[in-house]
Amino acid sequence: MLKKYLLVFLVSMVPLVELRGAIPISQGMHLPLLQSYLIAIIGNMIPVPFIYLFARKVLEFGVQYDNWFGRFCHFCLEKGKKGGERLQATAGRGLFVALLLFVGIPLPGTGAWTGTLAASILDMDFKSSILACMGGVLLAGVIMMTVSAGIFSFF
Repeated sequence: MLKKYLLVFLVSMVPLVELRGAIPISQGMHLPLLQSYLIAIIGNMIPVPFIYLFARKVLEFGVQYDNWFGRFCHFCLEKGKKGGERLQATAGRGLFVALLLFVGIPLPGTGAWTGTLAASILDMDFKSSILACMGGVLLAGVIMMTVSAGIFSFF
């Protein structure tokens, strides 16, 4: 049983899969839903502060190289800056809610990893970024719990 919970925990830490994949996997292994939800949320949130603190620094460091990595880092920073300025102008004080919803709606390419990376590039403050991502992860978890419970109750 511990191995199954460990698998849920580790899957929830994987980029792009996150708890959107971990919760359905837990239900496929017939684990209790509430415990799986809590473990998946903890696993999904562990990388968030590290992504916020180091992603921008890695991109800024990578810009100095004159190869594909440097061009990629430059592209990410410029795209993030332009997109952030537009989003800031449009959302204004609603940037927190926009990030929360972006992380919380379980679609491919959205999630805590992507949301935290965006917050880092947009220069959102640490506390707001973490809280918005946490709210989004909780929302995505509830959605995935509801969907997973409905799907696996038929089997």
